[in-house]
Amino acid sequence: MMKVLLALIPWIAFALVLPVLQRRRPRLRDYPPPDREAAPSVSVIVPARNEAMNIGQCLTSLLGAEYPDLEVVMVDDRSEDGTGAIAAAIAERSGGRLRIVAGEPLPAGWLGKPWACWQGYRAARGDLLLFTDADTRHGPELIGRAVGALLREDADMVSLLPRQIMRSFWERVIMPQFWLLLSLRYPNTAWVNRARRWQDVIANGQFILVRREAYEAVGGHASIRGEVVEDLKLAQRFASYGRRIFLAHAEELMETRMYRDFAGIVEGWTKNVAIGARQTVDPWLRPIVPWLIVAFLLGYWVLPPTLLVAWLVGWVGGATALWAAGATLISLLFWLYMYVRLQVKPSSAGLYPLGAVLAAWIVVRSALRGERVVWKGREYRVEG
Repeated sequence: MMKVLLALIPWIAFALVLPVLQRRRPRLRDYPPPDREAAPSVSVIVPARNEAMNIGQCLTSLLGAEYPDLEVVMVDDRSEDGTGAIAAAIAERSGGRLRIVAGEPLPAGWLGKPWACWQGYRAARGDLLLFTDADTRHGPELIGRAVGALLREDADMVSLLPRQIMRSFWERVIMPQFWLLLSLRYPNTAWVNRARRWQDVIANGQFILVRREAYEAVGGHASIRGEVVEDLKLAQRFASYGRRIFLAHAEELMETRMYRDFAGIVEGWTKNVAIGARQTVDPWLRPIVPWLIVAFLLGYWVLPPTLLVAWLVGWVGGATALWAAGATLISLLFWLYMYVRLQVKPSSAGLYPLGAVLAAWIVVRSALRGERVVWKGREYRVEG
């Protein structure tokens, strides 16, 4: 019995320690917006390619912001699905607060999103630049409180963690696995805010607010033109230049739905999970980190229930079966906690072994993809 308990220590420790580390601090709602007279001008830049399903709600929510000096610049990155027409109709009713920039052809050496962000920056007039994705929804107080946080913390960049919407079956099964992996590398936002090494910082491309002066000083998106995980690399560049980054939780004020179906999840995470994992660790660890992730996913979440099934059919017994039952029960309780924390239907928590298998497959797919990246109908050749 003692050997079984000792073997369960990694699962027990994981289930007890990680929730403590995941405390939601700091919170954006604790920062009041600046006084109207002291509020710097903000240009919101929305890069959009084939976002007809999302762009209307995104732009409408941005135009509903309770902020005194705001413009919205949407860069239509040569969309083929009516994104531009939807945005143009909203712009006509915006009283000039929404401007549409027609995206120019993609230059050699650039990836699509950095290029669209750079074009938005060139058209923007504000003292502060807010880069946000088309699949986001912004509460009326969000921008004001983000500016308040930037000013109070004397930061050069503020990035936020919104609520992640997961409604479809595959979203609920797979997406929590990737949010857990991210929280293992960055378990606490306060740690990121105190980080001394550039490898230990991160930003969320769904919301990045920067001072124009700082953005220009580090070279902006032009300096990361060929990067797949451009938000991470922009944060690392800010940090390497000694610029202060402030990361905060904003689940009550902002939400986003990244993917809606299985194909979108696979394509999206294949694009960046292996590259992003390598870019957050020291050079000696980079070749093996995707495979360590796969080993963790299969070892922690798949092996115990697999052995439990093997016990049910009579293939294993004794201490192995007891350990498998204990590890599976602890894992199930942990995933119930994770689903509640993520505000996802907990009825899907019991499918965590399936989610882990699929997440591991996506990581392998991402690690083996070579230099080829496909996203939004474009194919790129990049260095992994």
